[in-house]
Amino acid sequence: MRLIGISGTNGSGKDTIGKLLAEKFGYMFIPATDMLRDELAKRGLPPAREHMRELSAEWRRESGLGVLIDKAISQFETSHKVYAGLAVASLRNPGEADRIHQLGGVLVWVDADPRFRYDRLQASTHSRDAERAVDDRKTFGQFLSEEAEEMHRQPGSDEATLDMSSVKSKADIFLENTYSNMDDLSAAINEKIIKTFS
Repeated sequence: MRLIGISGTNGSGKDTIGKLLAEKFGYMFIPATDMLRDELAKRGLPPAREHMRELSAEWRRESGLGVLIDKAISQFETSHKVYAGLAVASLRNPGEADRIHQLGGVLVWVDADPRFRYDRLQASTHSRDAERAVDDRKTFGQFLSEEAEEMHRQPGSDEATLDMSSVKSKADIFLENTYSNMDDLSAAINEKIIKTFS
């Protein structure tokens, strides 16, 4: 199975890259955030970032640090459609990066200038689902502060919590996503990601 893990900074376009992998290259795309939102809905909780952080840590403590990858693979294996591979986005714990590598996959780190990412995120809130759009409406300072909290494991927290800087250190491919044209981004995905499997 061709397995692609996608991580990166907030607003860098991780889901957009996952969707293009699905639409243009035949991959099954599963955002980890969707799995978390679905579970939060079952529990009657809003899909706020703090709830997703708590739930993902709970799952990692119960089922191992690579649990989100394993859940995505279970969905992939029970699908009756034929895919070129599986792409899982929004990885925020180094155990997920390790699981991708254990299974022979590649890890992509997506980034762009913070102001560019913030402006793109604010411009796209009208096209997102209502609850997620509300969560994305924040000041630039709040955006930077929230990202800083997620980049490094917080003092006193355990290994099941977020630590995106450690995920970045395990990345195989780095993609600077300043593309405004989807055709250009698709070409970059083909060149930087798809061809690694050739």
